[in-house]
Amino acid sequence: MAEGRRRVEPLDGGWGWVIVGCCFMVTVCTRAVTRCISIFFVEFQSHFGADYAATSWIHSLVDCTTMLCAPVGSLVGNCWSSRVAVMLGGLLSSVGLLLSSFSTSLELLYLTMGVLTGLGFALCYTPAMALVGCYFRRRRALAYGVAVSGSGIGTLVLAPAVQLLIEAYSWRGALLVLSALVANLCVCGALLRPIGRQDGEEEAELGGEEAEPAGEEKPGFVSSRDAELAVSPAPPAQRRRGFLSGQEFRFLLLPGFLVLAASFLLLASGCSVPFVYLVPYALSVGVRRQRAALLMSLLGVLDILGNLSFGWLTDRRCLKPYLLSSYVIAVAMEGVACLLLPLLRSFTLLVPFAVVYGYFDGAYVALIPVVTAHVVGARYLSSALGVVYFLHAIPYLLSPPIGGWLVDITGSYSATFLLSGVFLLSSAVILSASAGIRRCLAPPTAAES
Repeated sequence: MAEGRRRVEPLDGGWGWVIVGCCFMVTVCTRAVTRCISIFFVEFQSHFGADYAATSWIHSLVDCTTMLCAPVGSLVGNCWSSRVAVMLGGLLSSVGLLLSSFSTSLELLYLTMGVLTGLGFALCYTPAMALVGCYFRRRRALAYGVAVSGSGIGTLVLAPAVQLLIEAYSWRGALLVLSALVANLCVCGALLRPIGRQDGEEEAELGGEEAEPAGEEKPGFVSSRDAELAVSPAPPAQRRRGFLSGQEFRFLLLPGFLVLAASFLLLASGCSVPFVYLVPYALSVGVRRQRAALLMSLLGVLDILGNLSFGWLTDRRCLKPYLLSSYVIAVAMEGVACLLLPLLRSFTLLVPFAVVYGYFDGAYVALIPVVTAHVVGARYLSSALGVVYFLHAIPYLLSPPIGGWLVDITGSYSATFLLSGVFLLSSAVILSASAGIRRCLAPPTAAES
């Protein structure tokens, strides 16, 4: 039996924790580095003589390119392997930051940092996240919680470190150091060992996954069939045939995934606004600058706690049948917090908002891959995550400017936060309604009859 076709069940440990550690580093080198790009804004403005609007496009392009090209990362991972995708992405993103350190204009930064680095991040993020789901079944939520916590932990460590690097070596030197850091993605990619499958094992049909609707709760949340499908892609020739025939995207026909996609679009439209406008809002109601910055720190710390604790809690036996409900509650709590935010007009009242919003933001982020795996199965998880992150791209790009436009025409932040809350609550309501409808339409079980 060929080594690449060896059957290996999801381990829920062992080498799986190495995969989680690699995915943790991938989120540090992608999402945390992206957040830290804003630290360079003042340096870019003074060096190139640009205004804030022109400079802010660098951050928007990195974020948008990472999300828009997420399906490309899925295709590369499915056509070759997660190892190839992450190593190639690490090389591209490192080269992009290296070239950015020699840029002589903002236009060059748009290309090198915004497009090239963003493309590299896209090649890394989705395949690494999907491989975690292949190695874990019982403790999948906890594994993803640890993996995505790299975003918050990396931001806490990198933000002050990048500021010190800029002061010591200028922005060009700081980008060189970040380029070297991001090059470690190649090392992480080399450790992403795929799981094989037996020769002659039949490919499961998508119809089997279709029988597991998006909103249906069940013990364990992920079926044993998912575990059997949690395997690496087929041999190269077979993978290319599957790619060319579009087999990797058959999940797009699932009604459950269409509902999930609509929910994610609404979620992405509302979730980023508080991170952009919380500090300006706090300043507008008289909070001192240092305390306003502390609110963002609280958001980051609670985001980490949400990643870890919610992942651990939802893997407990008593909560495992209610993972989807837990996800919906986390999104709904964020929506309620945003609706109440215009009433909070002091630092003392804004601290509870930062605690609640930060914690539940980390909670739902940790559960996104788990919810997606429940709908499409692990066989299609890599491709599905690529589409899911692709759906975040345009809302991430447009929602902050739309929020700013509402502030301009209304003279307050109330409409911006209310709109964000409505989007988040609508995202939760769609999934809840879909789950309720599917339960009502489901045939009665033998026990019920």
